[in-house]
Amino acid sequence: MADLTARKPAIAAKPAAQNVNLSVVAPVIAWLIPGAGHLLQRRWTRGFLLMGSIVIMFVLGLLMQGRVYRPNGGDILDILGFIGDVGAGGLYIVTRALDLGHGIVAHATADYGTKYIIVSGLLNFISVADAYHIAIGKKS
Repeated sequence: MADLTARKPAIAAKPAAQNVNLSVVAPVIAWLIPGAGHLLQRRWTRGFLLMGSIVIMFVLGLLMQGRVYRPNGGDILDILGFIGDVGAGGLYIVTRALDLGHGIVAHATADYGTKYIIVSGLLNFISVADAYHIAIGKKS
């Protein structure tokens, strides 16, 4: 009987070490590629739904000639817009690398496009937090 209790902590220690690595990797991957943190944890439906919705919202925002905010120390609304945009992770990096998102908000659709881009980034922040909570076992 003492032999079985000695083995039990050794078996439980291995998944805990694996969860620590996953709790670091899943949020980083989830931020960089929307939905990938869930896919990494085999949450296929949730991962593909998040990936599709975030990517579609971001692309629709760009197609509506929405503005992508750049880092600056100016107006507080510009700073908040930048934080929302950065939340999109890899999509934001690719957009900045391709020098897209210079839309001047001259009509309503461009303003809606800007909001779509910001909301897609904010949704990705929520997705990152969700992937982290799943990785640490706080949420199933």
